Amino acid sequence: MEIAEYERESGGESGYDPNMVPDSVKSFVVHMYRHIRDKNVYEIHQMCETSFQSISERLFKETPWPSVEAIAPYVDNDHVFCLLYREMWFRHLYARLSPTLKQRIDSYDNYCSLFQVVLHGVVNMQLPNQWLWDMVDEFVYQFQSFCQFRAKLKNKTEEEIALLRQHDKAWNVYGVLNFLQALVEKSCIIQILEQDKHGLEQFTATDGYDYSGGSNVLKVLGYFSMVGLLRVHCLLGDYHTALKWLQPIDITQQGVYTSVIGCHIATIYHYGFANLMLRRYLDSVREFNKILLYIFKTKQYHQKSPQYEQLLKKNEQMYALLALCLSLCPQPNLVDDSVSSQLQDKYGEKMMRMLRYDDEAFGIYDELFSYACPKFITPSPPCLEEPLVNYNQDAYRLQLKMFLYEVKQQQLLSGVRTFLKVYSSISLAKLANYMEVDEPTLRTILLTYKHKTHAVDSDGRIISNADIDFYINNDMIYVVESKPAKRYGDFFLRQIAKLEGVINDMDRVKLE
Repeated sequence: MEIAEYERESGGESGYDPNMVPDSVKSFVVHMYRHIRDKNVYEIHQMCETSFQSISERLFKETPWPSVEAIAPYVDNDHVFCLLYREMWFRHLYARLSPTLKQRIDSYDNYCSLFQVVLHGVVNMQLPNQWLWDMVDEFVYQFQSFCQFRAKLKNKTEEEIALLRQHDKAWNVYGVLNFLQALVEKSCIIQILEQDKHGLEQFTATDGYDYSGGSNVLKVLGYFSMVGLLRVHCLLGDYHTALKWLQPIDITQQGVYTSVIGCHIATIYHYGFANLMLRRYLDSVREFNKILLYIFKTKQYHQKSPQYEQLLKKNEQMYALLALCLSLCPQPNLVDDSVSSQLQDKYGEKMMRMLRYDDEAFGIYDELFSYACPKFITPSPPCLEEPLVNYNQDAYRLQLKMFLYEVKQQQLLSGVRTFLKVYSSISLAKLANYMEVDEPTLRTILLTYKHKTHAVDSDGRIISNADIDFYINNDMIYVVESKPAKRYGDFFLRQIAKLEGVINDMDRVKLE
């Protein structure tokens, strides 16, 4: 009934009237406004995750929500609420429609106003972690989207070129980084997390919420901004700085980042990718294994979530990244059986072909990297003079070139590892004969192997990625193979889980 009435009053399916406010939207904004004033986090969360999605599905599948000017009278023209409403308005627009250049610029202006209020105003609100994460996540996504959009100059109209010239500061990389860094610094979140480790704060225990009547907005936005900075620097190809921003968060433990599934996945995806590009393969494999196992066990609980499709996509991309890591640094003992089984089903055949390091193997490395990597961006503003060209793929091509260069360097080493796996000791002359090279060349190859199987960790220490190591003494090579400790606990946990599954299946059987 309401859909038909809305279509009739707004001019039919094709006509969109930004000033037309259906009753369900009036009710939504009035209740949302009241719950925000009452700091009712549970109800705000329900309205964001359930009501907003269902109204969007029913009434605004292919149109934006009513304008902020139309709903403002129902919420006492509250400035902060209107900024929050516009944040959701633009998020819906990006998800359902294609924003115009003007809308992209307006969205940036709205984020600037919203973050300025948080940074310099007195914000006395409690908002759900999910919404605060969505703000940071969407801010970075829209920055990435704008950079890609701006880089496609070939088909731009004269009006769009004029707008780009006029608003050259919109989505500027320094502005984006400054806002995220300002949120981290003003919130004092790094000091709070340090005190939290020593039991002087309860930030993690309370999931960032303030139960003493204060506000969680600045602290939690500051926290999620560290993940946002990790992501932005990955998009820029600056992996050292990306990981540096994540250091205050201990990702080996549960934390506020694990309270929001989208944040949890984004954190580990970008952490793992950055470590892959820095040759810290073991760190990548460990964290990819943990998150993929977590998704494998819990994804059925997120089927109704708006982020479910994104969760599945990131899941597939992380399996591809795990395949790359294990092909460059074989460490199957670090991967759980269920994850290993899924990996074999998805990429088992390709991983076998990747070990050959021929042209076909390089093609697979290229394919998996291109599928699983972030959408890299060129942050600098384009040259708007004729001739106009597209350069949106330049950053991606550069990162792919660097990655494949690393893969080609590994080609020399594939034969070395094969022989070292077979022998516990072998003379240099004998191995040189097997590999059909002279001894000086073999020494160079062995030094290269040492270099490529070691990396520098975030603390500046040299760590080994190899499952086998060696040393040379008097022209003899002695091999030291690491033997992983057997994990009996994992075995028993898997058997208990299987038994519980069998018992549940038996309980569902009705005996006649």
